[in-house]
Amino acid sequence: MKYAKLMAGQPEYLTGKIVQVEIDISRGLHAITIVGMASKAVEESKDRVGSAIKHSGFTSLNSRNEKVIISLSPADLKKDGAYYDLAIALGYLHAAGDIAIASPETKVFIGELSLDGAVQSLEGVLPIVQAAAREGYQEIYVPYANRKEAAMVSGIAVYPVKHLKELVAHLDATHPDHAFISQQKKTKLDTLAHHVPTNFHDIKGQEIAKRGLEIAAAGGHNVCMFGPPGTGKTMLARAFIGIVPELSDAEALEVIGIHSVSGSLRYEKMSKIPPFRSPHHTSSYVAIVGGGANPKPGEITMAHRGVLFLDEFPEFDKRVIESMRQPLEDKIVTVSRARKTVTFPADITLIAAMNPCPCGYYGSDINTCTCSAYTIERYKKKISGPIVDRIDIWLPVEHIDYESLTDAQHSGESSETIQKRVCTARSFRTQRTGKIDLNNAMSSRDVQNLDLSDSVLTVLRRSAEHMKLSPRAYHRVIKLARTIADLEEAVSITESHILEALQYRPQIYQ
Repeated sequence: MKYAKLMAGQPEYLTGKIVQVEIDISRGLHAITIVGMASKAVEESKDRVGSAIKHSGFTSLNSRNEKVIISLSPADLKKDGAYYDLAIALGYLHAAGDIAIASPETKVFIGELSLDGAVQSLEGVLPIVQAAAREGYQEIYVPYANRKEAAMVSGIAVYPVKHLKELVAHLDATHPDHAFISQQKKTKLDTLAHHVPTNFHDIKGQEIAKRGLEIAAAGGHNVCMFGPPGTGKTMLARAFIGIVPELSDAEALEVIGIHSVSGSLRYEKMSKIPPFRSPHHTSSYVAIVGGGANPKPGEITMAHRGVLFLDEFPEFDKRVIESMRQPLEDKIVTVSRARKTVTFPADITLIAAMNPCPCGYYGSDINTCTCSAYTIERYKKKISGPIVDRIDIWLPVEHIDYESLTDAQHSGESSETIQKRVCTARSFRTQRTGKIDLNNAMSSRDVQNLDLSDSVLTVLRRSAEHMKLSPRAYHRVIKLARTIADLEEAVSITESHILEALQYRPQIYQ
């Protein structure tokens, strides 16, 4: 009886799972059995592996009169995808005595094999490599196409593989004259350029909106811009990424891991720039929130550590709009299914944009609104009170006169200048509190511990009574005022900070 044991892996939601692959070969009628909750894709690996072994110069496992049992453990984990092809092929060759693999217990193999033995790319390689490094494995062999994301992980040697035959030559201890394939160098994100297509300097006027977005970037606050069509709401949203600080290495790795699992990772965009997601308003609930039979992250999670831009906000499905409650409050998204409840990260800055009415010209001096009072009221009610409360900054984006559009003096500051102030404000907060969390993440206890003077409390309470603020909105005004104070590097919140914060409450809903 012949036996071999190798290690493989697969993504499990947003993390990686190392899986043990055992091969047992015994005499008997030809049969190949895969056990361990294998999906159809895993079952089909028998044919892919057989053909790949044949085209790599060995006798195919489908041509031998043997009984082969392939066991994947842990047995209670559903195995899915083509992640196990490489481990099964090598394990079979090792068990059959065709090759000898030195110290297989220190290595992990992942890769899909084509019929000619080429190793194909996979989704979710990064979290598997992270899991292998975390569990102490010394080497991991990945598809050549996934080499860049895999090489971002420290603490484990990463080997990119193009063909099964090439890997066999590298691993086979009985042929020491074969040259090793080269190890992939570590990918360094800090060498990639920070390129944002839209600069605040290119946007004419809209000083109120620019000021509001600067405050939002400094404190991680949620924003809704409202105004007639064509006034620059989308440009302002896209320019917002240029004024927020770059991600740390750990944050960038987390974001890239999410995009790797979802299959949307583009190697030319692997940088420290926070993600910017802009789904269309016709997108389904599952596309935005996440889900499916085997839950995958949606657009909210894809925007983790970055910006979720929802243009034409009221036009989104009601379920989608209401689903924003949890991520805006708790920074997570929970997807519940019959078999499993999965929690995805969702630390986002929401930037929403909307027209004042369906036709877009309610209150405009340029065009006449054609909507009835009932239509306008119905349009506003698409955004419920709890969602309105969770948006800290409401910004009017009005029509700009044509003279200002051609006047260079109306361009204003560049994104780089504003970003420096944002970084300074965040650093001031960290020094003031000893925490790296942004003001938008302050708890109720943190808000209560702020030392507000009697005069500030008087202004705040009177304004809250007049504007009929909910307790949630009341606390959010204080958080926003604290961010405005941080931009000025002020130790305490003053009346002017409170008054400016109150100006950003939603007059459109008053």
